[in-house]
Amino acid sequence: MERIHAVAKGRVQGVGYRSFVVECAHATGVHGYVKNLPDGTVEIVAESSPAALDEFLHLAQAKNDPIIRVGEIVVENGPAAGEFHGFRVAW
Repeated sequence: MERIHAVAKGRVQGVGYRSFVVECAHATGVHGYVKNLPDGTVEIVAESSPAALDEFLHLAQAKNDPIIRVGEIVVENGPAAGEFHGFRVAW
């Protein structure tokens, strides 16, 4: 198990990106949360196997979405803490 702390930059607030990320997490079996930050970016904290996290981050790029425009996702890796059950939108 591994943990990522990621920040998505671009047109990611007010366009349904958090809901999109939740769908990506459910599709890949990733646990954690997604949250809007005051600076207009979106924070993602997720735990799973390295392969599942790679697929999750690939999907989270939202390359085929006509509204969401992810310019960059900055990712920091670390050990999983096992604190999440499911994936949710945090406030």
